[in-house]
Formats: sequence, structure tokens, C-alpha cells
Amino acid sequence: MLRGIQVLDLSRVLAGPWATQMLADLGASVMKVERAGSGDDTRQWGPPYTAQGLASYFTCANRGKESVSVDFKNQEQLKAVQKLALQADVIVENFKVGQLKAFGLDAATLRSKKPELIYCSITGYGQNGPRAKEAGYDFALQGLTGLMSITGPADGPPFKVGVAVIDIVTGIYACNAITACLFQRTQTGEGATIDCALFDTGIALLANQGAAHLVAGAEPKAMGNAHPSIVPYQAYHAKDGYLVLAVGNDRQFASLAKALDQDSWAVDPRFATNPQRVANRELLNSLLEPLLMKASRSHWLERFEAVGVPCTPVQSVSEVFTEPQLRERQLLVSHAEYSLNLDGDARPKDAASPLQTVGQPMVINGLRPSHPLPPPALGPTITSSEP
Repeated sequence: MLRGIQVLDLSRVLAGPWATQMLADLGASVMKVERAGSGDDTRQWGPPYTAQGLASYFTCANRGKESVSVDFKNQEQLKAVQKLALQADVIVENFKVGQLKAFGLDAATLRSKKPELIYCSITGYGQNGPRAKEAGYDFALQGLTGLMSITGPADGPPFKVGVAVIDIVTGIYACNAITACLFQRTQTGEGATIDCALFDTGIALLANQGAAHLVAGAEPKAMGNAHPSIVPYQAYHAKDGYLVLAVGNDRQFASLAKALDQDSWAVDPRFATNPQRVANRELLNSLLEPLLMKASRSHWLERFEAVGVPCTPVQSVSEVFTEPQLRERQLLVSHAEYSLNLDGDARPKDAASPLQTVGQPMVINGLRPSHPLPPPALGPTITSSEP
């Protein structure tokens, strides 16, 4: 879909690489420019590592790219990067605000020479505002934007999300903006300057919780696995582990009550409607939990599935990757160029199993857009003679 689009990736770590991996999977040619000698920071973010010594973190966001090494203080190498920049359709960078101007690689300089260029900057706080010059880190932004205040157990300390969710979603927003600007360019011939900020993404991710404050002045709080506006909609302990109930309407609640042999709940004025269940959350949970503890997860999953009640087991990451649905969806991409470190420690090992990465979570016309090229080894030093 993006075949013929040239992307110069001047980003590192996660948000920018996530965006450029998406572009690569959609067919663009992506050249990743890395620091000479060490490369992207995440190449060393381990363990675990592949058998060839590549950190697993790096593999999650760099499929489908080529790599070159650059020392920006070397004028010959810098000129080569500037040349690549003017050949690109898209540039993605995540340097601090204004830092690339000294190297002639900022949006204003490059777009003055090539107006059709689409230039995307990803920073912690955006190109303007009192915090614009500050470095941005996902964990810090989860705290600043309020996400940690609504994550974790009720009356407990604030918790971060288990992955760098602000980085990842910023990458998705950046890719979305880039593809929109590519389409716009076909209509106008003009490029664009895109300003993406982790801060903005963190605020957007507040979603319904942010809306509750804007609409009613509410102060959302952490509620563990519970939902502020829907009941029962949380994790519960069965006899042999946790399961999730996601009862989204009154019809589903009536089905749940029937599956639990508690038909009267569906007409009980304390529970019959969702607002009533929210008002009586603690009472309903005190009745639900002892019932669920009497039988195994598989027992309840079978009963709830039979009557259309949304319910899933809480699985570990290793369990997820043996999930039949994952195999049927062909979500994993294999790369024979790397093999696994089956012992899981920091030492490279020989192993027969190829590296796998997670493909794009979309299927278009029956095909999953996932680039076959593996995450690249650190590339050679760029020279001015390169095209």
C-alpha cells in the first residue's frame, strides 16, 4: 500500500520506531539511522536476548527496516544523512525540541528545500509550551498525565501500565497522521510538519475518565480491575485462578444470573439495571465472588459462553502465545536470521527455533501487512557516496 514511499527514521527507543515499523509493514522502505558504535539504545535493553545477542526489546519495534550508523559530528557522514533526508518522502525523529537544527535536519530547513516532505517530530511535550524543552519518558508521562492515578488497586499506590502504553499509542497516532498527510499530498502536492507529543497522548488516553472530569468535575480514582461505570466488569477469583467478566448490558446480566442459578437477580431492584448495579457494587460482588470460588475457570467459562456472557481467563504471557486463536490468526512473523535463546539468560546461545515477532494487528483484504525483513543488525557507517 505504501510501496515506493521512502522513510528516513531518525528515532530511537519505542514511539518513533513503533510508527516506522507500521509504515514498513504497510510497504514503505525504511532506513533507520543509528548512533555509530552503539545504535538504538534498546539494542542493549536486555536480558532477554536472541541467540545472536540482540535484545528482545529492540525486536518488537524494528521489523522491516535497514540500518546505517552515523556520527553527526563527522561532517562527511552528516552530509550523507542530509542527502538521504532530501530523498525521503517521510522523516520521523524524536530528538529534543530544536536539537536537529544544528545539523540542518530540522523541519524548517528541510521543508524549505523540499516542500513536499512529510516531517514528523515525536517529543515528550510537543514543540511549544513551558515544558517543550524537557525530555519525555513514558513512565514519567504516565504519572504526569494522570494515568497512574487511575491504575492499580483502590486505596493503593499509583501503578504504571505493564507496557509503555503512551509510547506505543503515540507511535500509532504518528503513523495515522503520516498516512493522512501522504494522502493529502496526493491532492495538494504539499508535505506537512507533524508535531506529536507523549503528553498529548497521555491526556487522550484518559478517554472516558477524562470525560467524566470534563462533564461533571469528577475526580476518577484507581479501582483495581473494576470499571467506574459498569458492573460486573472486572476480574474475579474462581477455584483455580482468575477470570474476567465483562457484562456490558442488562440482558447479559440476566444471562449471567441464570448461569449462576440466581435468576432472581435479574429482577432484583438492587441489580436489575446497570445504574442499580453500580450503586450496589460491593453487595453484588460479595454475592458473586463466593459463587465463582466454588468451581474452576473452565467450568464457568463453559457455562457463561453457552449463554452469551463475555468471559475470559486471565492468562500469562506464555499462555497467550499458545492460544489457538493466535495461531489461527497467523499473528506471528518468523525470522530465520535470528534464533531464540531458550535458556532465557543474557548469554548468546545456539538454538534452532527462529525469532518471531508480532505482526500488525489488522488484516486487509485477507492479508496481514507484516514486513518479512527481520529487525536489522547495526548497519555500516554511512558515507557521502551512498545514494
